[in-house]
Amino acid sequence: MVFKRRDTRPFLRAAFEFVWPRGGWSRAFQYVKHRVRRLPDRPERIARGIWAGVFTTFTPFYGMHFLVAGVIATAMRGNILASLMATFFGNPLTYVPIGLVSLQTGHWLLGSEMKEGTERSFGGKFLDAGADLWLNLKHLLLGEPRDWTNLSRFYDEIFYPYLIGGIIPGIVAATICYYLSVPVIRAYQKRRKGAIKAKFEALKAKAAAKAAAKQKAE
Repeated sequence: MVFKRRDTRPFLRAAFEFVWPRGGWSRAFQYVKHRVRRLPDRPERIARGIWAGVFTTFTPFYGMHFLVAGVIATAMRGNILASLMATFFGNPLTYVPIGLVSLQTGHWLLGSEMKEGTERSFGGKFLDAGADLWLNLKHLLLGEPRDWTNLSRFYDEIFYPYLIGGIIPGIVAATICYYLSVPVIRAYQKRRKGAIKAKFEALKAKAAAKAAAKQKAE
């Protein structure tokens, strides 16, 4: 295959690079920022896509963030590619603080309390809920008894508070990113358009000079 890696990465190395990419998160962020600015679209549409992507990272739909971001970007008439790249805002270094803020805000809005240890293990609870869901689906196919107790507890203690609580901080973070990105993208596109125009004029002048020299020689 043309795009297949020549060197197959060991599992541990792939897992480590997921948490800490080669070159560090700063380099990865610069790459994503560069790609977003070069998108061929109006700054406002790109910024709306960024809004959708950043907001999505405050939702508990792990594993579906690309889909959710794309749907929101489509509804907002934003750039879908920008929304997908903006989900980079949620990464292994930021998911914990995002989750804690969303959970705490959700429990506060719902008038409930975070139980002891919830803030330290909400990531594990997501994994446990996924395992329980898979196990119950398997039992459903085999006609065996199913137990939805853990999933029900997960929904009440984690998922629903996270879903409700992520709305406010998600809107705040996404709106800040929107208003920061519009002037940056507009300035970049203007500078890039000027550079392309200058390069075209230089090529045009070079061609004219070459033609004049040829005509003079004749």
